Amino acid sequence: MMSQHYFTQNPDVKHNYQEIETELRGRRYAFITDAGVFSRNRIDRGSELMIEAMEIQPNDKVLDMGCGYGPIGIVAADLAREGQVVMVDINQRAVDLVKDNLRRNYTSNAEVIQNDGFNNLSETDFDVILMNPPFRAGKKVVYPMVEKAREYLKSGGSLYTVCMTRQGAKSLAKHMGEVFGEVDEVKKGSGYRVYRATKVQ
Repeated sequence: MMSQHYFTQNPDVKHNYQEIETELRGRRYAFITDAGVFSRNRIDRGSELMIEAMEIQPNDKVLDMGCGYGPIGIVAADLAREGQVVMVDINQRAVDLVKDNLRRNYTSNAEVIQNDGFNNLSETDFDVILMNPPFRAGKKVVYPMVEKAREYLKSGGSLYTVCMTRQGAKSLAKHMGEVFGEVDEVKKGSGYRVYRATKVQ
């Protein structure tokens, strides 16, 4: 049994690398994963739904908060081909994997940094923020991330989140609505719901 969660800064579980090949938004991707990171055996269905749902323009500045080994952010970088993607994770092992996966997928308009959520994050004014939040850490961790996300969006920018319906998706949507004023369910399936909230001022 793992003694640490994937949102641990430096997991001490033994490395166990493997490669995932998949098609996302019409393109083939290859990702290296490892023990100690989220959903290492396959891209989780929640992330797949977010990738299918997210609307990103070619010039957008995008933040992938809690990027794991990088599938959401790397697909976002392809969609924002003339823009920029910043990928953030607290887990150093995940950050190292993203660096490798950026090279493997020839992604040049994205960078990854190790950081504890939004704390001291220098980049601001994002067009889109993408979050598959760590609900195992609890609402006390996840809800402040939603609140912080609003501060890091430019006016008109959107936050996308995904959550398992049985893990509190409706309460997450309610909180997003309280923070942003309005929230839309943009996709659901396989027990997950994807929400979008837009900063209107």
